[in-house]
Amino acid sequence: MRKAIQTDLAPAPVGSYSQAVIAGNTVYLAGQIALDPYTGKMVQEDFRAEAVRVFENMKAVTEAAGGSLSQVVKLTVYLIDIAAITTVNEVIPLYFSQPYPARTSIQVAALPQNATIEVEAVMVKR
Repeated sequence: MRKAIQTDLAPAPVGSYSQAVIAGNTVYLAGQIALDPYTGKMVQEDFRAEAVRVFENMKAVTEAAGGSLSQVVKLTVYLIDIAAITTVNEVIPLYFSQPYPARTSIQVAALPQNATIEVEAVMVKR
């Protein structure tokens, strides 16, 4: 049994996917980019501001799924420039505490809407 999650506090999907899907006690979150859900525009001040917006969007989706970021067990971080992982490492502790989620970081050639970061997650509800 699957249930789609949708919240207006995170950007609406721009394609044929759900913000998240619950299957049993596991929640699979779609990748989030730095789209501001209120303006529909990309946050482009600097990389740190983009990363913060990404995790704010993710926080909204986890809460809409009945959970929180503390229940995230896995992150996949897609970056245009892998050197930006230093900033990601600074932002992660603003949203997660130890033990931190498992994480894979991947440099990619391009992301939707010229984003420089996209993050997807897996959350396990207690």
